[in-house]
Amino acid sequence: MEQPADRPVRHVAALRIALALFVLAWIFGPYSFRAAVPAWLVFLIALGLEVQFFLGALREQPREARDRGPQAVDRERFGYPEEVEDPFEAELDEEYEAEPEPEPVELAPARRPLWPPLRRLLVGAGLIGAFALVLWFVEARTGWDGLSAETRSQAEARFSAEASQIAAKPVTVRCDESGRYVGAVQHSDGAAVVGGDLAYLTPERCLDLYRLAFKGEERGSRTGRALAVLAHEAWHLRGVRDEGTTECYALQSGVVIGERLGLPKDTARRLMRQQFVENALHAGGSSEYLVTRDCRDGGGLDLHLGDSRFP
Repeated sequence: MEQPADRPVRHVAALRIALALFVLAWIFGPYSFRAAVPAWLVFLIALGLEVQFFLGALREQPREARDRGPQAVDRERFGYPEEVEDPFEAELDEEYEAEPEPEPVELAPARRPLWPPLRRLLVGAGLIGAFALVLWFVEARTGWDGLSAETRSQAEARFSAEASQIAAKPVTVRCDESGRYVGAVQHSDGAAVVGGDLAYLTPERCLDLYRLAFKGEERGSRTGRALAVLAHEAWHLRGVRDEGTTECYALQSGVVIGERLGLPKDTARRLMRQQFVENALHAGGSSEYLVTRDCRDGGGLDLHLGDSRFP
């Protein structure tokens, strides 16, 4: 049977396992997860729980008087026979029946030693500190924030040049490191004022575009989504307002941008076709972002009527 003293230990172990899983999800998960859940908040909660377990272990625990006779579980397992009345024992019972039973003695509460719970607290705090250090190192050395300021500036200039060709005018693309314009809170990967000259992309999408343009790395649907988002915001800057039309144009222009950033044409088309199939998923339940029936080969939104392949 589980003893009450074992429960805090199990709770601490479960907390540490959950913390380790969170660290892995935070490191390898999407940028939107890292933006929505500040790491310091989770570690603060974990540290508070460790302190709570520590204080709970120091509380006085009452001593329970134990019955030294056979326990119920022993009787059930080993089959203790029912008591058989013995005349001699019955006579003794009658003899001592008049004597009052001794009152139970209340034992003083016992204090638990300080070192075991303190040791668990120190171990838990050490693990929390180690996980926090790992997160800080990963955040500082990887991702968009891990790039130097000069590299980020060069990448933004490259993205701006690609968007300018679609917008047919000089425009600027910024990677929203602050999260004020795009990201998990705004539920979008990019933002731009229709007809304006400035667009914002999430650092996650900027990193995917950087890996393609500067490292030659193609990461499947992540790369395809980044190309589609860049093209989508560029068409907004050009003056296209309707979201479904803008998305249709973006899926076609994403092929061209992908080629200019280093993708083979067939690969760029494959990625944009995948984005076309996943359009309903990316729309996030908003019908205005869904492409219409005119978004097809030979349709009213086909930018390349002479090309039979779409997008």
